[in-house]
Amino acid sequence: MDTRLNGTVTALRIAIGLMATLAGLDKFFNLLANWEAYVAPIAQQFLPVSATAFMGVVGVIEFTVGITILVIRPSLGAFVASAWLILVAINLVLGGHLDIAVRDAVLAVAAFALGEFEQARAASPAPIADALRSGRSVTA
Repeated sequence: MDTRLNGTVTALRIAIGLMATLAGLDKFFNLLANWEAYVAPIAQQFLPVSATAFMGVVGVIEFTVGITILVIRPSLGAFVASAWLILVAINLVLGGHLDIAVRDAVLAVAAFALGEFEQARAASPAPIADALRSGRSVTA
């Protein structure tokens, strides 16, 4: 992966990782939003706990996904974030928050792309890939 693309993937990893981490933390503080208000009424009917307790669980999951993207295994965290964001978008559609649902659907695509980029980066030893692109020989 060339240096410019490598930098782009790193920026995407940091942005998505921080987004998930900070959103997860904020589920406990509600500084960015009143998160409980975004739980669709139909979803609330099926929850075995209050919306506040549910958001606590959501916060732990989002924080864990963010840390996974940032420092543990970026591709795995990104794929989990992508699926999670699709579920969030579905909940938002059910609750009538279409504008935010569109944003989360786009973020899901970005997270999926990050997962693919990170898998490619992990599978491609940089010196060999760079040599193949430039036509140079590789010595062991």
